[in-house]
Amino acid sequence: MSFARLEDLGRKLEALEHAQSILSVDEAVQMPVGGGEKRAEAMAMLAGLYHDLAAAPEISDWLDAAEGEALDATHQAGLREFRRAYTNLTCLSSDFVRKQVAAKVRCEQLWRELRPKGDWHAFLPAFEGVVATMREEAELRAKVLKLDPYDALMEQYDPGNRVGDIAPVFAELKSFLKGFIPEAMARQQEKLARRPLKSFNAPFPVERQKALGHAMMEALGFDFAHGRLDISHHPFCGGVPSDVRMTTRYVTAEFLSALMGILHETGHGLYEQGLPAAWSHLPLGKARGMAMHESQSLFVEMQIARSAEFWEWAMPIVRQHLGDQAVAGWDLEDMLAHVHHIERGLIRVDADEATYPLHVILRFEMEQDLVSGKLATKDIPEVWDAKMREYLGLATIDNAKDGPMQDVHWPSGAFGYFPSYTLGALVAAQLWAALEKEHPAVREDVRNGRLVGLNDWRRKHIWSQASRWSTPELLERATGEKLKADYFIGHLRRRYLA
Repeated sequence: MSFARLEDLGRKLEALEHAQSILSVDEAVQMPVGGGEKRAEAMAMLAGLYHDLAAAPEISDWLDAAEGEALDATHQAGLREFRRAYTNLTCLSSDFVRKQVAAKVRCEQLWRELRPKGDWHAFLPAFEGVVATMREEAELRAKVLKLDPYDALMEQYDPGNRVGDIAPVFAELKSFLKGFIPEAMARQQEKLARRPLKSFNAPFPVERQKALGHAMMEALGFDFAHGRLDISHHPFCGGVPSDVRMTTRYVTAEFLSALMGILHETGHGLYEQGLPAAWSHLPLGKARGMAMHESQSLFVEMQIARSAEFWEWAMPIVRQHLGDQAVAGWDLEDMLAHVHHIERGLIRVDADEATYPLHVILRFEMEQDLVSGKLATKDIPEVWDAKMREYLGLATIDNAKDGPMQDVHWPSGAFGYFPSYTLGALVAAQLWAALEKEHPAVREDVRNGRLVGLNDWRRKHIWSQASRWSTPELLERATGEKLKADYFIGHLRRRYLA
């Protein structure tokens, strides 16, 4: 009886989540500038309504009563995850949630206006409001969850992950990359001296690029009856499992950035579409955190779509949709020179897989200091510049547009999220190694375009499990091992130094 009440509540919450998610997608994709103020009010109101429902005091009684009911293993897992979600929600009051959402939405809208100008000083007051509410949230959660404040924030994105476990893995990876990147770039320079990087045969009309992206999505098994592709400032995957909304951004001078963005977001979309529909109204039915989500996108983009085997199959598809002239005079090695190109750069979303982790580690370190108060908001540009110089040899001082204003995450209040990106790369490499061990012919499948079948292993080990296990438990059950940097490091060595 009590678990039935929880299921009924879950269906109401699912409906509100649906509305919130689609409104958020619309804001990023189609909303006119003048709609911002009322949209912020509407989203804040929906967030408050959701919180009122999901954090109602009587739910605690329902949870306790359900513990005494005869539940099967799945419902027991559902109850456990419902309790975890309820505990996290009740850390915060409805008034605080409304205040925080309003601050986040208005700051994100201001970021969209000011980021092209790189106007940090005009942006700072709104951003300070977001940071203040973030620190308040971290303290409130830490007290209830009995965690360190930053761990309490990470718990919202990757249940079970802790700084104490992640920091040593990141330190090992950072140490490796400091030596690997110069070595790989020197090897790359030797190759380019013999065989220069070819220029793209531009222009590439947006409609043709979109058609190519759709063909690749279809080949990977994306269900267009339950999803679509649009354009936004920042590529993302949103919506809900029954209505997945993906976006990318196009430039006509080349096609790889948009295509790789589409392939990346398709990995996210496949995960959402692969979640068990029967659990969709329960916390149990949600994807297991952002690191695992990112592992699914990077599994597609890095493990599959940047492999030599993939491009043996994909080159004819590119010619079919972009025209023979698109890659006229190109062979496989020319394409791989582009998709494997390493270059130190300022922009995280444009970074290659070798330099990308250093962008994330920089943010991971700064976030911890922001949460603790060790780093003042006004000092972010200077600290950012110092770390960029140390890790990548690049300067961002007086360039906030390509420095701390480049991402939407902090303006939208997503602190504790950035580690998920590099954790995702580590997990993706570990999952690929486990898959290849079980199915040694997997690279031959990619070479022949048998991509949909690659979903079966992840569906069994990751997608169908949804939130039954914590992030570390899910990885260990899928691969037989705890998180390790070894597989990602081995992947980089094979791809760039072999």
